[in-house]
Amino acid sequence: MTTTDLQAGFDETIAHEWRVEPRDWMPDGYRRTLVRQVAQHAHSEIIGMQPEGGWLTRAPSLRRKQVLMAKVQDEAGHGLYLYSAAETLGVDRDDLTQQLVDSRQKYSSIFNYPALSYADVGTIGWLVDGAAICNQVPLCRSSYGPYARAMIRVCKEESFHQRQGYELLMTMMNGTDAQRAMVQESVDRFWWPSLMMFGPPDADSPNTEQSMAWGIKRHTNDELRQRFVDMSVPQAAALGVTLPDPDLAWNDDRGAHDFGEPDWSEFAAVVRGDGPCNVQRVAHRRAAHEDGAWVREAATAFAAKQAAS
Repeated sequence: MTTTDLQAGFDETIAHEWRVEPRDWMPDGYRRTLVRQVAQHAHSEIIGMQPEGGWLTRAPSLRRKQVLMAKVQDEAGHGLYLYSAAETLGVDRDDLTQQLVDSRQKYSSIFNYPALSYADVGTIGWLVDGAAICNQVPLCRSSYGPYARAMIRVCKEESFHQRQGYELLMTMMNGTDAQRAMVQESVDRFWWPSLMMFGPPDADSPNTEQSMAWGIKRHTNDELRQRFVDMSVPQAAALGVTLPDPDLAWNDDRGAHDFGEPDWSEFAAVVRGDGPCNVQRVAHRRAAHEDGAWVREAATAFAAKQAAS
């Protein structure tokens, strides 16, 4: 078959919203876009273990430690699913990890902010994982089969993460004045970075249009951001917290909330590597990768021995 024939077959698959599978022909641009997105997603899950991981030994009860441990373990699993999905595109997991620790690949900007108080564990669950759910549920219908199938389990587990975060915040809001103040301060810090999780405005997003044409993405950055705001406002009211946006108001004409503009210069700085924790996050991941080299070498040697026997 000619390249023209193969392209026509690919275009038909996309037009009918069928799934593209690893052995199917695909344009180089489609493959590159998927590698970038899936690798960034996998990196985000692994780096995302760090902010809350620092609270594992400091959570106030055995139950809270168990819940947080389960969540952090889930994030590690999500990273493994997604690295496996990326490998079906012909890339090597070790190479992707090396690109991450060399700062040649990105991860979600939100994980470059510190978890300063225990309330942040709940706020990350409610807002950060809530934003992730808004972003990721449509990816269950992504045009690339392995990515879409991985996202089904990821989204189920992220729903648990959001619920545990919201339950933690509700418990604290029913506690002391100091606990309520801690929750409000945490929400104040994480609200705007959570809105930035969806990426730059559509007008400044270089990849959205083509990704949507290929069916990799199903909604634009601004559409997902709006959905997240509309979802979060009634939840914040139920919690009794105030979202730190003086422009936040219901718009009857649009049937949605108006809200303020995030500080996109801050977003650009964090993406560029100048956020509060960029250096710390990558250094920690690099150290973990280097410290685990002997385990990978031993596993490889054992597999080779088993194959030879």
